Amino acid sequence: MVALVSTVAYLGLEARAVEVQCQIAPGLPAFRVVGLPDKAVGESRERVHSALAAMGLSLPPKRITVNLSPADLPKEGSHYDLPIALALLAAMGVVDRETISEYVAVGELALDGRIIPSPGVLLAALHAGGQEKGLVCPMAQGAEASWASGIPVIAAPDLIGLLNHLKGTHRIPAPPQGEVEPARRMADLKQVKGQETAKRALEIAAAGGHNLLMIGPPGAGKSLMASCLPGILPDLTPAEALEVSMVASVAGTLEDGRISRVRPFRSPHHSASMAALTGGGLKVRPGEVSLAHLGVLFLDELPEFQRAVLDSLRQPLETGEVTVARANAHVTFPARVQLVAAMNPCRCGHLGDPALGCSRAPRCAGDYQSKISGPLLDRIDLHVEVDPVSAADLALPPPAEGSDEVAARVAAARAVQTARLEGSGKRSNAELDGDLLDRFATPDEPGRKLMLQAAEAMRLSARGYTRMLRVARTIADLAGADTVGRVHVAEALSYRRQAPRA
Repeated sequence: MVALVSTVAYLGLEARAVEVQCQIAPGLPAFRVVGLPDKAVGESRERVHSALAAMGLSLPPKRITVNLSPADLPKEGSHYDLPIALALLAAMGVVDRETISEYVAVGELALDGRIIPSPGVLLAALHAGGQEKGLVCPMAQGAEASWASGIPVIAAPDLIGLLNHLKGTHRIPAPPQGEVEPARRMADLKQVKGQETAKRALEIAAAGGHNLLMIGPPGAGKSLMASCLPGILPDLTPAEALEVSMVASVAGTLEDGRISRVRPFRSPHHSASMAALTGGGLKVRPGEVSLAHLGVLFLDELPEFQRAVLDSLRQPLETGEVTVARANAHVTFPARVQLVAAMNPCRCGHLGDPALGCSRAPRCAGDYQSKISGPLLDRIDLHVEVDPVSAADLALPPPAEGSDEVAARVAAARAVQTARLEGSGKRSNAELDGDLLDRFATPDEPGRKLMLQAAEAMRLSARGYTRMLRVARTIADLAGADTVGRVHVAEALSYRRQAPRA
């Protein structure tokens, strides 16, 4: 007879059902795992054998075959250890087959029988809930699994403790509910002195979820202002927090099951590879653009990134998701991010300053900025030049208005957008398109005339024209205006990319 145990395979943020089938048959002693396993799954034979030996159990001297069905689905990861061990124990008669069939099992086994964490437990818990089953997982990830409410969770510390629980001799208590991380602020806008234009652009970007590019000399405060952005963005809704946590669970970065309501902020180094930024690798994992889902992706020193790496962001910025294609699978991760980028105007960083600028100016600016492709720049809504900060500016007292005041205005504008877009599946003005754009972002007659004139003079692409309408709608929301007027269009156009300064 074949013993069956349910587990999952992860494809992006999708958990697919996998059935672990174990058969013990007469024949020469052997232990084989089939069903397209990778090396980590193949090595589970040794971990399972050692874990059973640590419990005082030995494998029967027969032919043991474990099949991971469906057999044509690639199986990756160490979380198959526990379901393979349970299927083997059920085939040996140690575990009741009917009892274990009511659970989905995930977890890695240590050689001494401990059940240790593996990525993706939250996805497995949500999958188990959809199958109306319980979940068996490592004790360290019980709090993470408990976020999938309504399902029984057995968070076992080791294999022998799990067996005692299934037999009813010693009950494992239900894991505690995972905690919500307290809000924390990286930086406050009160730390930024001067830079009123840049701070206004930051507020507009936060209010509408728009992409932002800051261009200025070294030390002007670009990175500081970028780090202030999460502090003025509204907190994640419970549904959004769960969505973000699912990405973190697959990546193995969800610590102690704590879910945060603060939007993610990712700042990869400019040496990051394409796989690190968009996802991929030998075992496909989410990249930085997915780890920043529903949050901020900050790219400092933008021209220093490899051009191919930057261009790989073009599709995610447009569609809100990234697809990693492999010969045996296509994996899709969510990537609805707000891109904030910073760069120097040229390699030396002091373009336009006769005392500090290099001898190649202004040609060096064109060479430096041309490293960024036009299609990528076209996807950035707000372009703002950040002026250098003088010693006199630094000596000024802190500004009266900080992140709390700006966050209140941003929250009010976002509330208007949420009510306006209810039922559309959109979250902010940055996602307006089609009929929604026509209904809510069409300017009045003076604004329309200005927009058409500017589109002709600035040679705006269709994408650039659409993005300017979105920014104008956000500016109107911050002003509490029902319709987009000429003044809102004019301010939106002022943030469009200008030619490099001589």
